[in-house]
Amino acid sequence: MVVRPRRAAPVLVCRKCLKRSDDGSGVRRALKSELKAARRDGTKPAKLVMTGCFGLCPKRAVVVASGASLAKQEYVLVADRDQVRRALALLGEERGE
Repeated sequence: MVVRPRRAAPVLVCRKCLKRSDDGSGVRRALKSELKAARRDGTKPAKLVMTGCFGLCPKRAVVVASGASLAKQEYVLVADRDQVRRALALLGEERGE
């Protein structure tokens, strides 16, 4: 049996990167609000899922990924909340939105 969820694919964020980043809480809030704003009519917004370390550990950025980007072994780095919209656009292109 195949089941399709009523929400967009989740966005994965490294919990450790958020903690270490200077603007981690701002990035997290911006990600959540952009995901809510980007939802389609009649669907729920994509979930923001905190994960363990991806093994990249950038000095001043947060690692963000989607299922499609992980399949291609690609990650998006977000340095501050101003870059969140572009990062989600990159992930959206990979997710087929």
